[in-house]
Amino acid sequence: MVAQLLGLAFPFLLTILFDLTYGKAVYPLPPPAVEVNPSWEVVYQDTNVYGVVNKAVILECGSTSPDMYIWSFTKPGTEAIKAVVYDLGRGPRIQQLSQKLGKLSIISNSAAVSIEKLPLAAQGLFTCQAFYDIDKEPKVYYYYVHLTVRVPVTKPYLLVNDVSPVEGSTMWMRCNLENGTGPIQYVWQHETRSGNISTFAQSNTSVVNVTDVNRNHTGWYRCVVSNAVNSERSDRIWMDIIFGPDIPQIDVTPYTLTERGYSALERETVSLLCQAQSNPPSQYVWFYNNSQVYTGPQLTITKILRMHTGDYACLAQNTYLNTRSKKTISLTVYYPPDGSPSCSVEPALNHTSLRLLCSWSGGFPSASLHWTGDLKHVGQNVADMGNQANPLSDTALLLPSEGLTSSNSLYTCMGSHPALKRPTECSTRTYVPPAEPECFAYVTNNKQYLMLSCSWDGGEPKALVWWEGPGGQGKGGEENSNILVLHYGTARSEKPYTCHAKHPLLVQTKTCKLSLEAPVLLTQRRVVSVYEGSDVQLTCNLRANYLPVSEITWFNNHGTGVEDTSKYKLLRTSAWANLTVRDTEETQDSGEYRCSTSNAVGGTEINVTLVVKRHPMPPNASLVRVTYNNRMRNEVELEWQIDSEAEKEGGWTGFILEHIWVSERPGRRDSSNVSKEEAEGRIGPPIWYQNIIRDPEVRSHTIGSLTPTVTYQFRVTSLNYRTVGHPSAARSPAEPRFNAYPAVIGAAIGGMLFAAIVTALLLMYIIRNRNNNPRLHDMLFGSQHSQSRENINFPEDEVVAESEGGIEEIGGLSSPGPTLALPRASSPLTTSTPSAPPTIGQDPPPGDDNEPVSVTITVKATGS
Repeated sequence: MVAQLLGLAFPFLLTILFDLTYGKAVYPLPPPAVEVNPSWEVVYQDTNVYGVVNKAVILECGSTSPDMYIWSFTKPGTEAIKAVVYDLGRGPRIQQLSQKLGKLSIISNSAAVSIEKLPLAAQGLFTCQAFYDIDKEPKVYYYYVHLTVRVPVTKPYLLVNDVSPVEGSTMWMRCNLENGTGPIQYVWQHETRSGNISTFAQSNTSVVNVTDVNRNHTGWYRCVVSNAVNSERSDRIWMDIIFGPDIPQIDVTPYTLTERGYSALERETVSLLCQAQSNPPSQYVWFYNNSQVYTGPQLTITKILRMHTGDYACLAQNTYLNTRSKKTISLTVYYPPDGSPSCSVEPALNHTSLRLLCSWSGGFPSASLHWTGDLKHVGQNVADMGNQANPLSDTALLLPSEGLTSSNSLYTCMGSHPALKRPTECSTRTYVPPAEPECFAYVTNNKQYLMLSCSWDGGEPKALVWWEGPGGQGKGGEENSNILVLHYGTARSEKPYTCHAKHPLLVQTKTCKLSLEAPVLLTQRRVVSVYEGSDVQLTCNLRANYLPVSEITWFNNHGTGVEDTSKYKLLRTSAWANLTVRDTEETQDSGEYRCSTSNAVGGTEINVTLVVKRHPMPPNASLVRVTYNNRMRNEVELEWQIDSEAEKEGGWTGFILEHIWVSERPGRRDSSNVSKEEAEGRIGPPIWYQNIIRDPEVRSHTIGSLTPTVTYQFRVTSLNYRTVGHPSAARSPAEPRFNAYPAVIGAAIGGMLFAAIVTALLLMYIIRNRNNNPRLHDMLFGSQHSQSRENINFPEDEVVAESEGGIEEIGGLSSPGPTLALPRASSPLTTSTPSAPPTIGQDPPPGDDNEPVSVTITVKATGS
């Protein structure tokens, strides 16, 4: 079906596949027309993706993973399509072109392309040709992904043609930028000395011109550049505007305005401060009646006298611009009473009336005082009597309780003096405290006393507050606040404690009450059940907010008070306390936990039962295959399984693989390969060595570093959190399948070595006994009279020559020709033959496969 699709419907795709096969990935645009079956439809989709240089970007090829796909790239301004990566059903194949487009990879289970550290060269058109349902009714999608790579703007720097321009001149500022993708927006910011930052100008160009510079332009300037990727700002530049001086402003301290100017009090210190806006700062010169008296901005006259009355002029000079300005004031010295009138109001006649007090002593002449304000409810004769009692420096006015119904009245005491153009006054206001009386209770740290506090803050004058409680428990009146102190445990709950508050402006008395009661505790669950190893939270809260405040305490299942430890964690407020028991255990943490609280009235507690249960037993596992991996017998491959029903239900978290040393095969063994644990296992009782598998999905594992001469048994056990299942039946590993080829080769080589050794020994025997077998010697080495004589310098030739005594005739007869001489002494040759090589299907001999073969050769000689 794939071949038919590629051959009939998409010749363009075949061209791409041919190019990919032979290392070509370039073909011109546009591609040949796509010829498709009339029943098929090719879908085209366009997408715009924006990336940032040196950042990562993902190019999607549809919402689902296709059966086959091809990614290609077209550089802007060119008409060439270059293949980047493709997958024809056998995994993605990334082309060399991708190295120029960044670190490219395919996201698993999809056809999406991920590009890390995006370069500028990756900008262009990426095309993904995706094929779906190849084996059924094919669907073809063309995804055109237009990738735009943007460059962040770099940090700009600001240039100014003049950092100290004169007010009224013209200047310009330029914001220079090294790099950044347009369009770029420029914003100039202005920061004043006080730290206020505002936008001075903004534009899509890097230069701003400022005409008619003024002093408000003084401050820090920076430019901020931004594009679609990021925003950067330059360092600050300080701009100092040169101006001034303006007309000086003279501040007189203390001062009073008169018809001629200012007035001052005699024998007080008078300060004349001259200030003229200027940059750089002005220099000041003071003149008194046209005579220079002081240089500096502030002229201070200590203990001014009447004779100091006159005209004071301040001259301000800007030496940088060589400009100046001047201002003159007139100062008249008076001596009225010190300060200003003092007003107050106080309660009278047991907080049922008010008394107004006003005083202003000193001065010449004496001040005249009188009250004004909300006096409509006061009889005229009473007001006049109060004023006439002391019409000059002191006055007092009594306001009876009749008619004091206004909760907010202003009373003003007017003080006039000939030295002052305007009268001086003081005011006092009477009003009821804005809120209601407040009552609350608290206990001292040592729980020795219970304190009931009542306050009615505010108001003028202050209110009178007192306590009344059950059984005569109370306290007399005090202004503004009152505290009733009771010994801890003596408070009564049958009736509330009442606080009374009285203010002169109110006919009725205000009250607030405290009802004291013992606390009641609640909990969400009285019995809590959890599995071992988990954390559990026990809750306890107050049914209501009780007075006084109660503190909740937890006790564990052993009756011990609980604090924050590695085992327990407490979270508490004034209304609840939660206890968390960490890493629960059945024997240690099960039992009754107690939550307790108490206050000055009584106490209560509530029990919570914690039941910690063990996890259920995990399902059993069984070994299905235990086999050596090789003939070295040092690795065993295990495979196990879980019952099919238990496999569906789950309930295990891992496995324990165990092996034990059972016996050792006969033969020589190398003790250096035996681990310390195995050596101890052979000496002492058998030990099961464990390997923990934490993955519950694993069903096979290979155990290595085994001793080849030792026989082991293996078993598997399933785990479930803290519960261990039953181990499977122990099994010994089976031998691996035998490969006859190495055995045959080894036997052939062994036979060749054996034959070579026997031949060498035979030749040595013939040489040493050539006199006994001359024919055999001559046949192998030639006659003694031949030109190739033996070298008589060999030691064995000398020995043979000395021992020769002629040729012994057989049967007393001699023959004229060469006769086969019999040796006088027989020399049988005896060799120990190596064991035969192992046959196919038999076990190899015990011990190391690389042990050397020991061959012993014995030569015996007997004489007659």
